[in-house]
Amino acid sequence: MAVLFDLEILFGLAILTVLLVRRLALPSIIGFLAAGMIAGPHALALVKSSHQVEQMAEIGVVLLLFTIGIEFSLKELMRIRQMVFLGGGLQTALTIAAIAAIGAACGYSIEQAIFFGFLAALSSTAIIMKLLLDGGEMDTPHGKTTLGILIFQDLCVVPLMLLTPLLGGSGKGGADILLMMLKAAAVVVAAHYGARYLIPWILRQVVSARSRELFILTVIFIGFGTAWLTAEAGLSLALGAFIAGLAISESEYSQQVLGDIIPFRDAFMSLFFLSVGMLLDPAVLLKYPLLVAGTVVTIILVKVLVAVSAARAIGLPLRVAILSGLALAQIGEFSFVLSQTGLKYGLMSPDLYQLFLAASIATMALTPLCLRLANPLATFAIRRLPSWLTRGNNALAGRERRSRLSGHVLIAGYGLNGRNLAKVLKNLEIPHLIVDTNPFTISSERKRGEKIIFGDASQPEVLEHGRIAQAKMLVIAISDAAASRRIAAQARQMNPSIHIIARTRYLLEVEPLYRLGVNEVIPEEFETSVEILSRVLRTLLVPQDEIEQHISEVRRDGYGMLRSVSRRHSHAVGISGYLAGAEIATFKVGHGSLLAGESLSKGTIRSMSGATVLVIKRKSEVIPNPDPVWELKPDDIVLLLGSPEQLAAAGRLFTRPA
Repeated sequence: MAVLFDLEILFGLAILTVLLVRRLALPSIIGFLAAGMIAGPHALALVKSSHQVEQMAEIGVVLLLFTIGIEFSLKELMRIRQMVFLGGGLQTALTIAAIAAIGAACGYSIEQAIFFGFLAALSSTAIIMKLLLDGGEMDTPHGKTTLGILIFQDLCVVPLMLLTPLLGGSGKGGADILLMMLKAAAVVVAAHYGARYLIPWILRQVVSARSRELFILTVIFIGFGTAWLTAEAGLSLALGAFIAGLAISESEYSQQVLGDIIPFRDAFMSLFFLSVGMLLDPAVLLKYPLLVAGTVVTIILVKVLVAVSAARAIGLPLRVAILSGLALAQIGEFSFVLSQTGLKYGLMSPDLYQLFLAASIATMALTPLCLRLANPLATFAIRRLPSWLTRGNNALAGRERRSRLSGHVLIAGYGLNGRNLAKVLKNLEIPHLIVDTNPFTISSERKRGEKIIFGDASQPEVLEHGRIAQAKMLVIAISDAAASRRIAAQARQMNPSIHIIARTRYLLEVEPLYRLGVNEVIPEEFETSVEILSRVLRTLLVPQDEIEQHISEVRRDGYGMLRSVSRRHSHAVGISGYLAGAEIATFKVGHGSLLAGESLSKGTIRSMSGATVLVIKRKSEVIPNPDPVWELKPDDIVLLLGSPEQLAAAGRLFTRPA
């Protein structure tokens, strides 16, 4: 009953504080931290069973890492393995060294200074991942860089926990530590392969029972079981949950698992932030305000500078490095566990512990502000600094060769969209060139023969290297909306006649891109709704021609609105800028089709579809506005003008048997 009452007090107070901070346009995290501080034992002491609340808060961290693992994939993790070990290793080592040097200079013993470095090296996986997920930035270059470094930090929790007693003058010897490390590595490998082969079989058996309750219980059992297994080996609970999530992400049930777990995750995550706030004694803020403020500024500056340096050292552009550095500028949740161990072994005094808590919670509360300032600061730095300092180091990607392409398609970003587009263009033997910011992706793709260059496509030097002036089309296939806008503006300035196609997540991001001169914007939000409509109608056995008609109407209405936006802001001259509701499309004359061997004078295309023939291409010969006596032959490519319905009707003529 006492725990239930405490939870009621906490959640009630959280509702009030979150409502207040949301009215002030501040993130909910600040409200949770403030509510925990007010209800904690050092303020109003409204909560009696704070230890039990902290235990439930750990469940929130486990569930967060579990869902992150589900949304990620093993293949993607292998793709960024260099980012994990090189980027994460540099960030962790340099942060420990920098903070240790500052601590020693302030008069602390070398053991204490190194321990302070341990505390500062870790960042908050819970806060950063939640903010990146909410902002839709997990797939961006800085999102992947941040995730890679965070994974390495979680791996480092084990050795840091083992080394802390040694710094305090006690603990096990080197042989025992090595044995513990080997044991931990063995458990991780066993958990990974066991989950990979055992979990799919278990889930298939559970699904066959057709019980949702059983399915949810099994998922929780797998996630918590793997977390407990890794914790028994001395690893963190969160790392075990992440491994379990990765294993489930490879199964066909991953989306159902995600939908069932997210409500639990959000509830327990709020408990985590509440419990962190409960640890702090507000009197410290009043007693040492300048010391707390100075510590906060020092932590943020050191962590940002170190993370930016680590990202630059592995070859990433300055923009990605700054965004990642500001995301990693806070103290992590595992640092609280580590600080309690340090308190136990005499590496921290009670006053120093409270000072650390105050500074850490302040850095957590400032994280949303850091992320909000990241884009303006990165843009400011790129504009003021010379290009050789901002474009990234290509030493890891290999030496660039000057491209001689002309009339090619330039693809900015080599994620899923860019990869699929490049594959199709390669099969069709259409010249193309890819620009990407990940040096490790560049190295691996070049070995496969892909034409890809390293760099930030928003930089004029990179676009010039990709021969933007000679390119026929630019496809912006990245997830970062702000970066997409910069690329579009720069490309339009360097080549006013280029055709630009950009992808975006939401309809709200469409108009700013059109305003910058993008010819076509593909909002994933709208395309997803069209695909859902198509699949629903197909499942309900609606005839295919009716499905195409309904989809045509939806596309006409939806893209009609988008085209009106495009015409208001269009910077390019083209047929789409003048003809409302009209589209152009190409079709190939099929062997044995109704149109094969038929002259245009018969008017079959016009009479049976309403579309107009503009251009005919036969091999390398292009005939604009062809004469009526022109006879169509198999494999001719015909460019037609018409409404979406007319083009759909015309398309059937090119395959319809004579």
